Amino acid sequence: MKPIYLDHNASTPLIPEVINAMLPFLKNHYGNPSSSHYYGQESKKAIEHARDQLAVLLNCSAGEIIFTSGGSESNNMALKGVTGLYNSGHIITSAVEHPAILEVCRYLEGKGFDVTYLPVDKYGMVSCDSVRRALQPDTFLITIMLANNEVGTIQPIKEIAQIAQERNILMHTDAAQAVGKIHVDVQKLDVDLLSIAGHKMNAPKGIGALYIRTGTKVLPLIHGAGHERGLRPGTENVLEIVGLGAAAEAFHRQEDTIIAELISRGNQFRNELKKAIPEIELNGHPQQKLHNTINIYFPGIDANTLLSDLPDIAASAGAACHADSREPSHVLKAMGFSDERILGSIRFSVGRTTTASDVSTAVNKISEAYRHLTKNMLPEITFTDISNIRLTQYTHGLGCACKIRPQHLEEILKKFQAVPSEYTQVGFETSDDAAVFRLTDDISLVSTVDFFTPIVDDPYDFGRIAAVNSLSDIYAMGGKPVFALNIAAFPEKRLPMKVLERILEGALHVARQAGIPILGGHTIEDNEPKFGLAVTGTVHPDRIWRNTGAQPGDALILTKPIGLGILSTALKRGLLDNSTKNLIINIMGKLNSTAADVIREFTVHACTDITGFGLLGHLYEMMSADDITARVFSSKVPVIPNTVEMVRRDVIPGGTDANMDYLKDRVIWDDKVSSILRIILCDAQTSGGLLIATPELNAAEMVKQLRKSGIDHATVIGKIEQWKSSKIFIAP
Repeated sequence: MKPIYLDHNASTPLIPEVINAMLPFLKNHYGNPSSSHYYGQESKKAIEHARDQLAVLLNCSAGEIIFTSGGSESNNMALKGVTGLYNSGHIITSAVEHPAILEVCRYLEGKGFDVTYLPVDKYGMVSCDSVRRALQPDTFLITIMLANNEVGTIQPIKEIAQIAQERNILMHTDAAQAVGKIHVDVQKLDVDLLSIAGHKMNAPKGIGALYIRTGTKVLPLIHGAGHERGLRPGTENVLEIVGLGAAAEAFHRQEDTIIAELISRGNQFRNELKKAIPEIELNGHPQQKLHNTINIYFPGIDANTLLSDLPDIAASAGAACHADSREPSHVLKAMGFSDERILGSIRFSVGRTTTASDVSTAVNKISEAYRHLTKNMLPEITFTDISNIRLTQYTHGLGCACKIRPQHLEEILKKFQAVPSEYTQVGFETSDDAAVFRLTDDISLVSTVDFFTPIVDDPYDFGRIAAVNSLSDIYAMGGKPVFALNIAAFPEKRLPMKVLERILEGALHVARQAGIPILGGHTIEDNEPKFGLAVTGTVHPDRIWRNTGAQPGDALILTKPIGLGILSTALKRGLLDNSTKNLIINIMGKLNSTAADVIREFTVHACTDITGFGLLGHLYEMMSADDITARVFSSKVPVIPNTVEMVRRDVIPGGTDANMDYLKDRVIWDDKVSSILRIILCDAQTSGGLLIATPELNAAEMVKQLRKSGIDHATVIGKIEQWKSSKIFIAP
């Protein structure tokens, strides 16, 4: 049985009228609409009919409609098309716009334009007074969305447009979320430009439109033949244009009925959920809003944790565009809410296909899950077979990708220093993941702790991988583990204790492989499962490997392939085949002990294991000296099969995005290095391999011995060079 779909603000299903209108253009109508023969003219006729249908819905002339690929292109065409007529000037927008507006505004700021981002009140509403106060002598464009995609608040566009007209300023509104849900009349709104997205109004994805009032000048984004009045060159997407036209006509024909149904379903959801969970709070304006949009704050719970307990409900914690982002909702943040409220909020959005039964069923499931998670317990869920449990569904993050952003961690750690001790050999002064404390002239203690949320679904495999990852920090320091302690957080009200037992069994299996005992540990009850080890080892005081100390002339050797963050995210989404799934589990479950044993026979200037900060993030930590740099040959870096394909499908964990942001000013990329490979080189790994800096004359023999010992992917991937900056160079 499919989950109940309550994410209509993210995308809407095709309605029968749209499908029926499009079918002939899949089967029989294939002519190029620019051709003068029968087949071309049939396609051209269909395009103009769709233009008429959309114009009727918006109450404008057909000639004022330009078809685009969607809402983002329409917004880009509106903003860039208008600013292209100016050398400089001032634009007004709001802090709660969709990224398709905000990112364009940031781009335009880089081109020398001045942009004001208006604040909103606690309901997400822009005030007309703030618009007036923001006006400048050179203001030439105001762009404010009609309805917010996250909280549904409807802005006073008509009043803002009147202010714009008084000053001869162009007015644009992003109506992607509004058209198809409320009555939208461009004459009543009195705007100059208005953006539409087809997939928000039961038309296909990949089609949209821009209304341009007669007399408004806009430059094209692309150049070519004279399609769409020369503003949008390229052979028209006839199939989807027909679908958009059909969706517009269907909504116009039944507008009052559809709007009433959306109001009814939205109110039903809101009222029933409030009755079931009185402590919830609504985000957004209580009246001036899209009634299909219900953004709810659930006190005392993380939104992603609640959603992970609702596999039968399709909804979003924030906007769908940011489903994998680690950043909190910029909309709720702009509304002045606390981090707790932002992280505890979920957006539900009903649509034309949502039934009253769907709403009631969803409310029951949501309230039951919420009560379980907040310990105001209904009868506990029982499990008879834990093999069916998908552990990754009980967490919103995966493994080491959940690390705090490196730039944030740096700022915190700058304020702390280790308590002075003549016996401390490694502490806060480096980015090493283990501390080293000298006991005698021959023995130093190496101590580390590491734990994270499930990276795989099977509890036993999770325990193995978490243990391997924790032990890796000891091996990366040149040490040998002596014993370990468990550290576990477990949702005993959400999962049976048998799951924790299997996690511990997996860890014990790895401990036996490492030849150490697990002597105890600590557990707490938590809504998300987390597991790891605190490990103590020993190392000779003169043979410690730090992640700093690399020298010019060193070769860089990597022992495991990368791509684990991307592929484990794909695994959580159910996108991996069994072969790739088993491969990444085997890679993450392989101890770095063998590699450490091999490299002990060589000179090692620096060593680190590759985890949450990715290959380049951990390599950058090696660049402590001001006069060295690293040169990485990207084609030499071993990458796990299917990683590239997953990046093409936009399967990128939030931790990887954070790493790329951190490294943007620290890495110099050769133009020949693809954008896909750049992402992979920054990918947040879990239980990755060792990265070793060793004199180049040792490199070939070290790789030979590593491979002879079963480290099949050991490879020289780069070198350390003398240079004036500690930036990393990435070569093809």
